[in-house]
Amino acid sequence: MIQQFDRSNYQTICDQLASSDPELKKIIDTHGYPPFWSRPNSFESLVHIILEQQVSLASALSALNKLKERIQELTPARILLLTDEEMRACYVSRQKSSYIRYLAEALLSGQLKLDNLPHLPDEAVRAQLVALKGIGNWTADVYLMFALQRADIFPIGDLAAVNALKRVKQLPAKTTQEEMLEITTQWQPYRTLAAMLLWHYYLSSPKPSAKTKS
Repeated sequence: MIQQFDRSNYQTICDQLASSDPELKKIIDTHGYPPFWSRPNSFESLVHIILEQQVSLASALSALNKLKERIQELTPARILLLTDEEMRACYVSRQKSSYIRYLAEALLSGQLKLDNLPHLPDEAVRAQLVALKGIGNWTADVYLMFALQRADIFPIGDLAAVNALKRVKQLPAKTTQEEMLEITTQWQPYRTLAAMLLWHYYLSSPKPSAKTKS
């Protein structure tokens, strides 16, 4: 069964999580509800997430806007017209340029069909995405959460979410990923919303920027 959330039940689910978790309740009591973070199911959204890998959100957005300024509409066909020099002028590294071109080619060839993803279970979506060069579990997690509104994803590769979890739950610095994932099971089937509460806490309590994986 595909578990999703939307604007109509977003705050209700946050309240439900808070009712059984005092640390999440404290986040809402102190900082309010997190924004309803979402992105369209599109090539541009995937490009944006690739650009966000291991850099600040502001840097990634700057690169995305530069690309849009240069080609107007971010489509697979148009992105493939850009040379390496033009991509670099848009603040896109050689490595990420290759990832974005590979994605564009996968969409044009039909290897990946974004219109099919909303109808597939989480792990089937993940399998299709991580089969592509430059897309790992973090990118797949963020796409599932933001573009497909899947409700039960915890992005264990996201350092901001992980560091927030450690602080909120007062976990030892050496807590393993497996131990943290075990803690997140208490939030099933709404781990996405719990992660968004943790991001909200992290952004509301500024710390040095965290880098993410692919």
